[in-house]
Amino acid sequence: MSETEHVPLSAPEAVAALNATDSNGTEALNATAKFVATPEGTALAYGSLVVMALLPIFFGALRSVTCSKSKNSSDAPETITSRDAARFPIIASCTLFGLYLFFKVFSQEYINLLLSVYFFVLGVLALSHTMSPLMSRIFPESFPNKQYQLLFTQGSGETKEEIVNYEFDTKTLVCLLISSVVGFWYLLKKHWIANNLFGLAFALNGVELLHLNNVSTGCILLGGLFIYDVFWVFGTNVMVTVAKSFEAPIKLVFPQDLLEKGLGASNFAMLGLGDIVIPGIFIALLLRFDVSLKKNSRTYFYSSFLAYIFGLGLTIFVMHTFKHAQPALLYLVPACVGFPVLVALLKGELMEMFSFESLEEVLPASPRITSFPTVSGSPASLATSMDFIATSSSPRHRRLQPTSL
Repeated sequence: MSETEHVPLSAPEAVAALNATDSNGTEALNATAKFVATPEGTALAYGSLVVMALLPIFFGALRSVTCSKSKNSSDAPETITSRDAARFPIIASCTLFGLYLFFKVFSQEYINLLLSVYFFVLGVLALSHTMSPLMSRIFPESFPNKQYQLLFTQGSGETKEEIVNYEFDTKTLVCLLISSVVGFWYLLKKHWIANNLFGLAFALNGVELLHLNNVSTGCILLGGLFIYDVFWVFGTNVMVTVAKSFEAPIKLVFPQDLLEKGLGASNFAMLGLGDIVIPGIFIALLLRFDVSLKKNSRTYFYSSFLAYIFGLGLTIFVMHTFKHAQPALLYLVPACVGFPVLVALLKGELMEMFSFESLEEVLPASPRITSFPTVSGSPASLATSMDFIATSSSPRHRRLQPTSL
């Protein structure tokens, strides 16, 4: 499920205490203490979420073009085929239901402790990879940049098998150090800014390194997750139960009481990373299609990008009108698929669009999402595969309370 809504998330106790809704759809920590978001605070929160959602899609799509042309096989993107796309909603559903059972049987405290450590590692790797291009420009050419390799093998002789083959340099170490500081900040404080830094890094890496092989595969993936989202949001209470228990940087948040409380604000609007990455990898595919046309235009990229803005705006409008949280993919999928297809029909390029194979631009040895991830090349090589599973199959914190703007 993916949706945008506002809930207090300052502490697990606050989440557990959500038990009242006033006439405007504003959630409360208890029956007597209620927070009413001001129009300015709400507009700032949702406007910031929209901007934060657009940044990783735009820059991740641009970086996906460079990534697809990379000659380094260790930095090759993960390729999603039609078979992967068809199976993914089933895998995501099993993962979600498995989490539901885990939270029912085991202590929520210990599970979230394991999740915090898990996402700490992934977040440090993803943020480091995101920072690398910027740090390369900051460091002067005279900087002593030494090369390193971390290699773990299993067996000997002809049976020797690489388990970890991680190549890095001094600049990468600096990025990892800075990312680790953010990671410990998140691990110890769970601050919303640290959460967003990890979330933006996850989203950008996902859009950059997860490649659909063609438009048909994208339609299968988005269509399947569209059904997944609607079913688990409206059909059962599994999503709600897991969402109330799940603590991880798989969402972007922005406080609605920032103007009143500053950086210590605790009433958040939120947007799940799946609502960014899933449409984002489809938009990135259309950008690579634009590049393949060699017409010096980005018609399909911009049309799908504008469609995403329209779909996200429509999600917020429906929530404001009906005072009820909505799964964003319900509106994003038809918009992001429908707009580019309509443009292709008008331009007479529909067959060309659906016959485009992104695999032609990617190295033949690029791994598939179904293969077991290994650490090699960039710091995000492991993080991207695992985060795609986590952000797409995990809940985006749906609540029982409606949302008001």
